[in-house]
Formats: sequence, C-alpha cells, structure tokens
Amino acid sequence: MIPPAVARLSRVWFPTKKRPASGVENGHAKLIRAGFLRPSHAGIFHMLPLGRRVQNKLEGLVAKHMENMLAASRVSLSAVSSQSLWDKSGRLENTASELFKFSDRKDVGYLLAPTHEEEITTLVAQTVKTAKDLPLRLFQITPKYRDEFRPRHGLLRGREFVMKDLYTFDSSIESALETYSNVRQVYSRIFKEMKLPVLAARASSGNMGGNLSHEYHLPTPLGEDRVVSCDSCDYVANEEVAESVLSDKAVSDTTFQVWRGITKDRTRLVNVWYPKQTQSLDGGDLREYTDLDINIAEVKSAVPDLDAGVEDALPLWLAAAAVGGTAVELVNIVDSRLPPSFSENLVGTKPIISSWPVQLKLRKEAPVSIPIRNMSSSSSGKPLNLIRIYTGDKCPSCTSGRLKAERAMELGHTFYLGTRYSETLGATIPAPNGEKQDMPMQMGCYGIGISRIIGAVAELMVDEKGLNWPVAIAPYSCVIVTGTGVDEQDAEEAYRQINQVGGVDAKYLDVILDDRQKTLPWKLMDADLVGFPIIITLGREWLSTKRLEVQCRRLGVKQAVEMAELPQIIAKLHAKL
Repeated sequence: MIPPAVARLSRVWFPTKKRPASGVENGHAKLIRAGFLRPSHAGIFHMLPLGRRVQNKLEGLVAKHMENMLAASRVSLSAVSSQSLWDKSGRLENTASELFKFSDRKDVGYLLAPTHEEEITTLVAQTVKTAKDLPLRLFQITPKYRDEFRPRHGLLRGREFVMKDLYTFDSSIESALETYSNVRQVYSRIFKEMKLPVLAARASSGNMGGNLSHEYHLPTPLGEDRVVSCDSCDYVANEEVAESVLSDKAVSDTTFQVWRGITKDRTRLVNVWYPKQTQSLDGGDLREYTDLDINIAEVKSAVPDLDAGVEDALPLWLAAAAVGGTAVELVNIVDSRLPPSFSENLVGTKPIISSWPVQLKLRKEAPVSIPIRNMSSSSSGKPLNLIRIYTGDKCPSCTSGRLKAERAMELGHTFYLGTRYSETLGATIPAPNGEKQDMPMQMGCYGIGISRIIGAVAELMVDEKGLNWPVAIAPYSCVIVTGTGVDEQDAEEAYRQINQVGGVDAKYLDVILDDRQKTLPWKLMDADLVGFPIIITLGREWLSTKRLEVQCRRLGVKQAVEMAELPQIIAKLHAKL
C-alpha cells in the first residue's frame, strides 16, 4: 500500500503580507495579512486557499450534524429569486432597501436572494401533496446577498456571505415544535464542537414571521447586539425582548429628562420621559441616566413605527405640522419609575416642547388643538421600563439571580414560522378526518452564518502575534517547521508519527509540513500569524539532542519532547483545543 503523500506548504498558495508599521491589527486585518482572503469590493471578499479550507471544514461540520442528527437532505437553491414571489409573501416592500434587485431583458424583476423562504416554500408546495411526505427537512450552504448600506467589520457585515439555512415542514404544530426543540439541541452541539462560548438567547422574530425564535450569540465587544443572561438560572434573552425587575425608583419627579423621537411618517412626535437619577430599593448608589440609556425596543413596543435613527426629531415634526391639513400628534411615553403624579401633571406643567410658539407660527392655518396621548403602560397593562437593562439588575425568572448585560455577535438564528409562508404561498396538505379544506404546513427556518463564524472566531481569538483557530475548523491543526541543516527525512518522520494518532483524538488531526525555502524565525512568525493550533519545530534542539519542540500558544505550552512521544502529546493538546 502506497503511503499518502506528505502535505506541504510549498504546494499551497497563501500570500502573506508584512506586519503594518503601527503593529495594531484586528482579526479581519490579520485574515488579510495571513492570506486567508482579499477584499474585492466594499463588503465582498475573495476567499483564498487557507480561507477556503477553513470554510470547507466549517461547512462539513455543520452539514454532518444536519444530515446525521436531523436526517436533513441537502439542496442548493438558485441565488436568483423572483421579485413577484417576494411581493406575494409581503417581504418585498419591507426589505427593499437591503435587496440587490435587477430586471432581465423582458423587464421581469429578479433579486439576489438574502434568504430562501419564498423559494423553498414554493418548491415544496409543488412537490409535497400529503401528510405522508412529512416531516421534511431541507438544508443548503450557499452564498447570500444583502445590499448593506455600510458594510463593516469584514466578514461580519458583508454584502455577500455564506450561510447554512435549514427549512422544516411538519403536519402539525406539535410536530413542528418538537422539530424546533431538536434543532436547538443540534445547534448547541455544533457550537460546542467548535468550543465556542455561545449563548442561546430568546429573540424577536422581526420581519421573518412567527412568534418563537432564538439567537446564538458569541459575546464580544465588537457585537452589534446586546444579550442579557442570569448568573443563577438559564435565563438568556436578546435585549429587544429581555425583561427585568423594576427594582429602582426615581429620586423625585423633578429629576426627569426627555428623549424625543419621531414616527416614520413624521406626523407623531414621541416624548420619552425618564428619570435622571434612580435609587435602588436596597439603598445602594444612585444611578445616573442619559439618552444613551433609553431602551429603544421598549419604546418601539409602544410606538411600532418609531424611526429610531433620527437624531433631532423636533424640526422634522415641526415641518410636518407647518403643512396645512397634516394631522400631527404628540405621544408622551412615561417610564414607570416616575410617580403617577408625573403623568397626571404632564400637560401644561412640563416643557413638552420648548419651541411650541414657533410651531404655531409655522402653521399656514389658524392654530388648532394638537392631540396629545400619554402612555405609562404597554397594551397588555405592563409598566413601561424605558431604561436599558444593565449588569446587576434583578432577574425576572428567578428570585436570587442578577443579570449580566454584554455585547454579542449573532452567529445563528432559529425561527418557528408556523404558517407565515405556507399559507401565503400555497404549501398545503389535505386536512385530517376527511375535511374538505386543505391545511397549510407548519414551517421552521434555521440559519447559521458560515462566513460570519470565520470572522467572529478571528476577532474573538486573535492576539498580538496572530490568529488562533479551534482545531475543528483550523486550516491545519498542526504544522511542522524545520530549520537550516535539518534532514527532510526527519521532518517526514515527525509527520508520520503525528499521523499515527487514532480514534477520537485524531478527529480533527490535519498535519502539514512547512518546507518553504525561508528561515526558521520567518516560518515561526508566519505560523503564529496563520494561527496553526500546534507548532512542531525541528531546529537547534533537534540537531543537538534529537528532541522536537512542541508549541501551543493558546494553551501556553512550549516543551521539548522525544520523537516517539509526539502522538501522545498531540492527542492531549487536540483534546483541549
């Protein structure tokens, strides 16, 4: 039997770059300098051989769980979708600004799909006709497209990205919820296998539809989301849906402040009244608040069409009020920490808008009474908590826990869609008991950002020397680096020794020999930059004592070992990485 060829770095193209003069780099900059990828256009990247190798391993890991744990079949849907199909589902208008839209020579509208709910539902509607064909699980790992207004953070917020999406179809709500639970367990296993400290947080479904969803977040200061978790129980939630116990009270009703927003149609001015200071009920320190502490998600629960991106709302509202016939309104939203007397005395005693007389002069018609609406509780009667949740707040789910609020990056999302798409797009099956009317299938969709995970791991595990990959997705888990005067046969023997590791310990074993015609210090710096989890060096120590040096920067390991010890040492390190 012919032994497998030795994997050699001289046969792999990865154009590394010199260290920048400043020496300050984030994970994305190191991905570029280490030769994993190169930018082609704003928010779009070419994946080079090392980057492609990481992506292939990640895709293989995810696909393995989809197929083996969920019995899902893999498909590959076209990147081109129909605008008319998205219009039929009701998503074309809501997501228009993020879509790459185009027309063919017959002026038929198409788009580059950012996701495939419409296409997969239509496909299943055309092929599945009875409940006997269900449950059905279909997944794909394909490029997606989103016209980001401001692409940033490299792979974390790009215009082209690779995503795994799983679509499930069930015949009943009970079966669909069981599927949802099973997928959540599989997601936990996927992230555990990569040894990533991911938080599974209850989340909002947004415009995706449905009423049950969870996000899978990696805590990092670069994250665009904010996740709240309890130190005592399993409560974890995205800030948008998180709750807390209102344990603080306003120092007095005179220490109020106001933040102003406006609705998207510019007709309603939203005054958010909140305390400037609060005192904890246990007599702790005073808390000071500013506009940056406003819980925008809570405000949106009271005013869903709020345009949260407007910094100075008053001039826009005054301009709308100046147009004759335009119906304008004032909405006062009062934080529940302020006493009831605050809301009762709000009109006429508080400076609702300092330029009120100017507003009246601007109107072309005679001054009219402007409707004013006060709100201090949600539509369900729950007191409004207009201040963001912070570390140390009480947990709403247990009596002893305290919450931790931290920035995090979303890596995956699970949605129970119900009949959101199946009903609209005709994915139905005959109803049981001989009922004449067909019933829509119960659906779920489940995404994992493949390219986003690559970018997130790079940012999370980078240090001053370079990248640090988990062995599960590292381009190579182990590199053998040789110095001047070392016999190539000795390096190949080390290669063979390492490849003797078997069983579970060899699950991600992937060795390569750095045989490039470079100096040993250059190759070691390059190995640190690329982020090989384990580095084996045959240098001066080998020439003098016939011992190899084993390094693992992430675990702080650096030791000289005999050649025969390599399999055991490598197996132990792999188990920890």
